[in-house]
Amino acid sequence: MRTLWRIIAGFFRWTWRLLNFIRECILNLFLILLILVAVGIYFQLQPKPAETVAKGALLVDLSGTVVDKPSVNNKLRQWGRELLGSNSSRLQENSLFDLVETLRRAKTDNNITGIVLSLNDFTGTDQTSLNYIGKALQEFRDAGKPIYAVGDSYNQTQYYLASYATKIFLSPQGTVDLHGFATNTLYYKTLLEKLKVSTHIFRVGTYKSAVEPMIRDDMSPAAREADSRWVGGLWQNYLNTVAANRRLTPEQLFPGAQGVLQGLQAVNGDTAEYALKNKLVDALASRPQVEAELRKAFGWNKQDKDFNSVSIYDYEPAAKPANQNPQIAVIFADGAIIDGPEEPGSVGGDTTAAQIRQARLDPKIKAIVLRVNSPGGSVSASEVIREELAAARDAGKPVVVSMGGMAASGGYWISTPANYIVASPSTLTGSIGIFGVVNTYENSLDSIGVHTDGVATSPLADLAVTKALPPEFAQMMQLNIENGYRTFLGLVAQSRHKTPAQIDQIAQGHVWLGLDAKGNGLVDELGDFDDAVKKAAELAKLPAWQLNWFVEDPSVSDLLFSQMSASVQAALPQALQGWIPAPLTRLAEAMKEQPGLSGTLNDPQNRYALCLTCGEVK
Repeated sequence: MRTLWRIIAGFFRWTWRLLNFIRECILNLFLILLILVAVGIYFQLQPKPAETVAKGALLVDLSGTVVDKPSVNNKLRQWGRELLGSNSSRLQENSLFDLVETLRRAKTDNNITGIVLSLNDFTGTDQTSLNYIGKALQEFRDAGKPIYAVGDSYNQTQYYLASYATKIFLSPQGTVDLHGFATNTLYYKTLLEKLKVSTHIFRVGTYKSAVEPMIRDDMSPAAREADSRWVGGLWQNYLNTVAANRRLTPEQLFPGAQGVLQGLQAVNGDTAEYALKNKLVDALASRPQVEAELRKAFGWNKQDKDFNSVSIYDYEPAAKPANQNPQIAVIFADGAIIDGPEEPGSVGGDTTAAQIRQARLDPKIKAIVLRVNSPGGSVSASEVIREELAAARDAGKPVVVSMGGMAASGGYWISTPANYIVASPSTLTGSIGIFGVVNTYENSLDSIGVHTDGVATSPLADLAVTKALPPEFAQMMQLNIENGYRTFLGLVAQSRHKTPAQIDQIAQGHVWLGLDAKGNGLVDELGDFDDAVKKAAELAKLPAWQLNWFVEDPSVSDLLFSQMSASVQAALPQALQGWIPAPLTRLAEAMKEQPGLSGTLNDPQNRYALCLTCGEVK
């Protein structure tokens, strides 16, 4: 018996020792990995002298999206690509201003003899950003350097940039997918009724359609009329720009659905042949044929076994010499406006106000450019930013607002203190209106036998999502929303030197394109970021200046977590595609974007100046 116990005890003892050995090995390996990562980070973040680039092309192989302000700065993001791989590259964010600056540096770099646009992994950006990138590409062409666009196929966003090329190649089995713009929003009034959710809506503005998905099962006539106008305007701007680049008329570029159908019938449904015949592209060529053309243009790199080129992610042009010129601060309001500190993809009221205050108190900074690319958000947070911006203006520092793809609702609210507002013709702005949403679940709970009861000293104290909304609170909420709308009108009227009644005629939640906003007096000039900077320098009387970009560098842990999160997001949809029905996934995503159904919106008074439809154009 003792022999048996010895055998059993020996088994567990040796098993325990084995587990300890494995544990120590894993910990030691993890420690070694951390040391290697730390050393790698140290060397990656050290400033490096610019490397000499062999003569050849700048390969603009954009992956992911282009935004005003990426969540992770470029140096850390590039290091993350090298360390962790590029599985999630299609979720990558690229800085618009870094991209344009790189293209402009390449224009004067004698080692860069042309550009190759490889856009298969470019997932898109707003039309205002496309136009700004296109401006830099046109400057490159005007310097006498060619641009080649290569692609298996082109979607509308990719083709916009490709249209600036000297020559566009398309695969013989490819297509140029021009179809127009549309907005699509899920409406779930009936769903909320079936779930017995009580939705209490408080709003001002005939065209303030942000809450319609919760109170209707379809688009209202007013919202349809308003959206049709600006969506149609965006599409016309697209056609005008691309057609001019291709030396076509807008009608030749896109002859309408029936015209496209007839054209395809004439070539037996061959989309590539249709694109060539209608001058959308210059040549149909396979990848080896394109490679041969680029080899002739840029020479052959025997080591890499490819044409001479450097990726835009590896290109390091010589840095501009430092100067002591006065500074113009560039502060970003990129994303939905929320209360508190900034979160990735959003505008934190406290964070942005602190940056403006820092610029106001810095004697080296003589002017401020606020880059707004936001659909709005919390009224409270918008006001915090507006007050700080007004203080900077009153302190004698000119404030110029540069509007990106969107500067609507709260995005316009924070723009009101500006001395000058510059918008793109394609900017979505206005949407001057306010709404509030409160959901209560007393009926949902009642249906499953759960009830709430208690005592309160007044109806205003008896607020809970598990109870019906007291009528007194509902009346107060509506009064609060109406007061907020009057405040909004007053701020805009004071800024634009009009009366509140005049502003009300173009407000009511109405979304305007920049071109229309200029006609309505909501912006001062149609232009881009460069024009805004020049105006700021003019107002501050600066013959020379340098830009001070207010972009906080995230920590390495932020990089690791964001890269891991992106990788998981990139992998999960494919892994779960067979398990989760697509309609349910789309419903969850859409509902997450809606007010009252997401924890992102956090105004303490439940008041929002937000344009939800502004970012849904596809």
